[in-house]
Amino acid sequence: MYTLRLVGGIVILLLVKKLFDKRIDASAKGKKDGSSSSATQECDSVSSSSGWDYEVFLSFRGEETRTNFTDHLYNALLDKGIHTFRDNEELRIGEKIGPALRSAIHKSKIAIIIFSKGYASSKWCLLELAEIAESMNRQFKVIPVFYQVVPSDVRNQAGSYEKAFREHEKKFDKDCVERWKKAMREVGELKGWDLKKTADG
Repeated sequence: MYTLRLVGGIVILLLVKKLFDKRIDASAKGKKDGSSSSATQECDSVSSSSGWDYEVFLSFRGEETRTNFTDHLYNALLDKGIHTFRDNEELRIGEKIGPALRSAIHKSKIAIIIFSKGYASSKWCLLELAEIAESMNRQFKVIPVFYQVVPSDVRNQAGSYEKAFREHEKKFDKDCVERWKKAMREVGELKGWDLKKTADG
């Protein structure tokens, strides 16, 4: 029940944004009659060059949430007509995961990051996170979801996140690990959805 409430809240938020975007587009089209052709062409070129393929990119630890929370959220978004990227649905067979995910991130309007207890233990999750964090300044909205984790543990890399990073420091370059930590701090500081607080509220 709590999971469904949270999924419903996120879907409502995204639907409001979708309707808001449509109204902005309609308003821009309505101003064409009083605008110069060059200004209209400029607006059109900006719109077409954005190259959005997806409205939402989901980043999650598959072993923990793929068949429960993420599956509920993914299907709820699809039911509402929100085009959503989830790796096992969209990746082509034989395609390298890294470049495919990187491309999907840059061609999405919104990223929803589902922070679960084992999120930081996955190299792929951290690579996605870093790419998402570095794209936040390019009209890219990020919504963190704290799924059975405390937001401060994400921000400060405490608890299971601290343990995961200690393991990464043994295997990966220091600069690489610092990049992941920086991304986690930046995204962890964003206002997001805390499952426990949302359910209790």
